[in-house]
Amino acid sequence: MKKINTILCCALLSVVPFAMTAQKKGASHAAAHKQLLANAASSKDKIKLIEQNTFIDLLENDIEPELDIYTEGWNSRSVNPFNEKDVPDSQVIDVRGYVMPHNGPLTSPYGYRQKFRRMHKGVDIGIKSNDTIYAAFDGKVRLTAYEGRGYGNYVILRHPNGLETVYGHLNKHLVKPDDVVRAGDPIGLGGSTGRSTGPHLHFETRFMGYAINPSAIFDFANHTTHTDQYTFSKSTYTKARNYAPNKNKVELAAEKENTYKSGNHQIASYIVKKGDTINKIARAHGLSATSLRKLNGLETTDVIKIGQELRLK
Repeated sequence: MKKINTILCCALLSVVPFAMTAQKKGASHAAAHKQLLANAASSKDKIKLIEQNTFIDLLENDIEPELDIYTEGWNSRSVNPFNEKDVPDSQVIDVRGYVMPHNGPLTSPYGYRQKFRRMHKGVDIGIKSNDTIYAAFDGKVRLTAYEGRGYGNYVILRHPNGLETVYGHLNKHLVKPDDVVRAGDPIGLGGSTGRSTGPHLHFETRFMGYAINPSAIFDFANHTTHTDQYTFSKSTYTKARNYAPNKNKVELAAEKENTYKSGNHQIASYIVKKGDTINKIARAHGLSATSLRKLNGLETTDVIKIGQELRLK
């Protein structure tokens, strides 16, 4: 009987609303945020916002996308705890109660970068150095860390609606792991840490490890969501949605440049080059290593060779 009571107590604690913890955290967040802003204001070398037309030239001077913290170099941290076999083919996600992480312009979209043979698994939002970055939904901080080759200082939040959001290139974290936050709470100060050419926010939306195109959920031009619900599908999660009369110019440029489409690859095959691995090729084309092996009838012990042609769909 004692054991049953203990289990019931744990179950009840797990569903206590975020509000009680959030209220306790709010005061400390506000104080820390105020102090950080004061320090930033007194800095003589405060970085100015780079104009959008020189910040990132999407078609000519596109910087290399961030390494994927969910698959590269973080196995010991278990950044991606999800198993492919557990991910449903389709899932309806409630995206009400959102707050835009920042209202700056979209400066680089989600999509495959042919130049670097790698996916850019989020969007970049133009900011000023030390601008406040906000939690997009209610949730809990799962990880705060630093990745020098990519995201710089970043925060990962897990949300009750099933999503996780990632916020990269921060100057400062304003939260720590296990903090409970409300949508709109400050979680960091934006910056240019890691692989970055200027102040911007790298923002990702993920479902069980799948990097959804944030433009499928958010209408960045109008600072809102497209609908109250987003339906995740393994065949469409990379595609943006846009119901506005005039599309964001950056999104139009991305559609022209990007050749990768999930579930409908325009690139049907790939020729193995020196230095390639199954994992590297799979990541570059939005596939799992398991899926790529299955497409090509390869076992985990099989070795690919230079010049070998691999099917991508």
